[in-house]
Amino acid sequence: MKARLDYFPLEPELMKAQTALNKAVGESGLEHGLLHLIKLRASQINGCSYCVDLHAHEARTDGETEQRLYLVAAWRESPLFSERERAALAWTEAVTQISHGGVSDDLFAAARAQFTENELVKLTMAVAVINTWNRLSVAFHTMHPVRKAG
Repeated sequence: MKARLDYFPLEPELMKAQTALNKAVGESGLEHGLLHLIKLRASQINGCSYCVDLHAHEARTDGETEQRLYLVAAWRESPLFSERERAALAWTEAVTQISHGGVSDDLFAAARAQFTENELVKLTMAVAVINTWNRLSVAFHTMHPVRKAG
Protein backbone atom coordinates (compact mmCIF):
# COMPACT_ATOMS: atom_id res chain seq x y z
CA MET A 1 0.00 0.00 0.00
CA LYS A 2 1.25 3.45 -0.87
CA ALA A 3 0.36 6.69 0.92
CA ARG A 4 -2.06 8.79 -1.11
CA LEU A 5 -1.08 12.21 0.20
CA ASP A 6 0.40 13.97 3.19
CA TYR A 7 -2.51 15.97 4.57
CA PHE A 8 -0.62 17.93 7.26
CA PRO A 9 1.16 20.41 4.96
CA LEU A 10 -1.88 20.76 2.72
CA GLU A 11 -4.13 22.18 5.46
CA PRO A 12 -1.84 23.37 8.26
CA GLU A 13 -4.47 25.47 10.04
CA LEU A 14 -6.95 22.61 10.21
CA MET A 15 -4.23 20.22 11.38
CA LYS A 16 -3.12 22.77 13.98
CA ALA A 17 -6.69 22.87 15.32
CA GLN A 18 -6.95 19.06 15.32
CA THR A 19 -3.59 18.78 17.09
CA ALA A 20 -4.67 21.35 19.69
CA LEU A 21 -7.88 19.42 20.37
CA ASN A 22 -5.87 16.20 20.65
CA LYS A 23 -3.54 17.90 23.17
CA ALA A 24 -6.47 19.26 25.18
CA VAL A 25 -8.01 15.80 25.43
CA GLY A 26 -4.66 14.39 26.54
CA GLU A 27 -4.47 17.02 29.27
CA SER A 28 -8.13 16.73 30.29
CA GLY A 29 -7.44 14.71 33.41
CA LEU A 30 -8.44 11.27 32.12
CA GLU A 31 -5.84 8.63 32.92
CA HIS A 32 -3.21 8.35 30.19
CA GLY A 33 -3.39 4.55 30.29
CA LEU A 34 -7.13 4.72 29.72
CA LEU A 35 -6.64 7.09 26.79
CA HIS A 36 -4.17 4.64 25.24
CA LEU A 37 -6.76 1.85 25.44
CA ILE A 38 -9.46 4.06 23.92
CA LYS A 39 -7.23 5.14 21.05
CA LEU A 40 -6.07 1.61 20.38
CA ARG A 41 -9.59 0.12 20.40
CA ALA A 42 -11.11 2.77 18.12
CA SER A 43 -8.17 2.41 15.75
CA GLN A 44 -8.62 -1.37 15.64
CA ILE A 45 -12.32 -0.97 14.81
CA ASN A 46 -11.56 1.57 12.09
CA GLY A 47 -8.75 -0.52 10.59
CA CYS A 48 -6.20 2.26 10.98
CA SER A 49 -2.79 0.56 10.89
CA TYR A 50 -0.94 3.83 11.49
CA CYS A 51 -2.87 4.59 14.67
CA VAL A 52 -2.88 1.00 15.95
CA ASP A 53 0.91 0.98 15.65
CA LEU A 54 1.34 4.46 17.13
CA HIS A 55 -0.93 3.97 20.13
CA ALA A 56 0.32 0.48 20.94
CA HIS A 57 3.88 1.85 20.83
CA GLU A 58 2.99 4.85 23.01
CA ALA A 59 1.17 2.61 25.51
CA ARG A 60 4.19 0.30 25.76
CA THR A 61 6.46 3.28 26.30
CA ASP A 62 4.17 4.42 29.14
CA GLY A 63 4.37 0.99 30.78
CA GLU A 64 1.38 -0.89 29.39
CA THR A 65 1.91 -4.65 29.19
CA GLU A 66 2.13 -6.56 25.94
CA GLN A 67 -0.57 -8.95 27.12
CA ARG A 68 -3.13 -6.20 27.77
CA LEU A 69 -2.33 -4.58 24.42
CA TYR A 70 -2.91 -7.89 22.63
CA LEU A 71 -6.17 -8.38 24.48
CA VAL A 72 -7.72 -4.96 23.84
CA ALA A 73 -9.43 -6.46 20.78
CA ALA A 74 -10.96 -9.16 23.02
CA TRP A 75 -11.37 -7.16 26.24
CA ARG A 76 -14.77 -8.68 27.04
CA GLU A 77 -13.15 -12.12 27.29
CA SER A 78 -10.26 -11.06 29.52
CA PRO A 79 -10.13 -10.42 33.28
CA LEU A 80 -7.22 -7.99 32.85
CA PHE A 81 -9.34 -4.85 32.48
CA SER A 82 -10.92 -2.91 35.33
CA GLU A 83 -14.62 -2.04 35.41
CA ARG A 84 -13.73 1.56 34.51
CA GLU A 85 -11.66 0.38 31.54
CA ARG A 86 -14.47 -1.96 30.45
CA ALA A 87 -16.97 0.89 30.57
CA ALA A 88 -14.60 3.09 28.55
CA LEU A 89 -13.96 0.38 25.95
CA ALA A 90 -17.69 -0.34 25.56
CA TRP A 91 -18.36 3.40 25.24
CA THR A 92 -15.55 3.71 22.68
CA GLU A 93 -17.00 0.91 20.57
CA ALA A 94 -20.53 2.35 20.65
CA VAL A 95 -19.46 5.90 19.83
CA THR A 96 -17.06 4.72 17.11
CA GLN A 97 -19.80 2.57 15.55
CA ILE A 98 -22.61 5.03 16.30
CA SER A 99 -24.43 4.26 13.05
CA HIS A 100 -25.00 0.70 14.32
CA GLY A 101 -27.72 1.69 16.77
CA GLY A 102 -26.38 4.65 18.67
CA VAL A 103 -25.55 4.52 22.36
CA SER A 104 -28.09 2.62 24.43
CA ASP A 105 -29.51 3.77 27.75
CA ASP A 106 -28.00 0.67 29.38
CA LEU A 107 -24.55 1.53 28.07
CA PHE A 108 -24.93 5.12 29.22
CA ALA A 109 -25.90 3.90 32.70
CA ALA A 110 -22.90 1.54 32.82
CA ALA A 111 -20.55 4.33 31.73
CA ARG A 112 -22.16 6.78 34.14
CA ALA A 113 -21.51 4.34 37.00
CA GLN A 114 -17.76 4.61 36.29
CA PHE A 115 -17.40 8.20 35.07
CA THR A 116 -18.65 11.57 36.23
CA GLU A 117 -20.66 13.62 33.77
CA ASN A 118 -17.59 15.76 33.08
CA GLU A 119 -15.47 12.66 32.53
CA LEU A 120 -18.06 11.27 30.10
CA VAL A 121 -17.75 14.44 28.03
CA LYS A 122 -13.95 14.08 28.09
CA LEU A 123 -14.22 10.39 27.22
CA THR A 124 -16.53 11.13 24.29
CA MET A 125 -14.21 13.87 23.04
CA ALA A 126 -11.29 11.42 23.25
CA VAL A 127 -13.24 8.95 21.11
CA ALA A 128 -14.21 11.70 18.65
CA VAL A 129 -10.62 12.90 18.28
CA ILE A 130 -9.15 9.46 17.61
CA ASN A 131 -11.93 8.73 15.14
CA THR A 132 -11.01 11.91 13.25
CA TRP A 133 -7.34 10.87 13.13
CA ASN A 134 -8.38 7.37 12.00
CA ARG A 135 -10.50 8.75 9.18
CA LEU A 136 -7.69 10.96 7.94
CA SER A 137 -5.12 8.18 8.10
CA VAL A 138 -7.32 5.52 6.52
CA ALA A 139 -8.59 7.82 3.76
CA PHE A 140 -5.09 8.94 2.80
CA HIS A 141 -3.28 5.62 3.52
CA THR A 142 -0.94 7.09 6.12
CA MET A 143 1.79 4.49 6.56
CA HIS A 144 3.06 3.27 9.90
CA PRO A 145 6.80 2.85 10.41
CA VAL A 146 8.28 -0.62 10.13
CA ARG A 147 9.74 -1.47 13.53
CA LYS A 148 12.53 -3.97 14.01
CA ALA A 149 12.15 -6.72 16.59
CA GLY A 150 13.55 -5.97 20.03
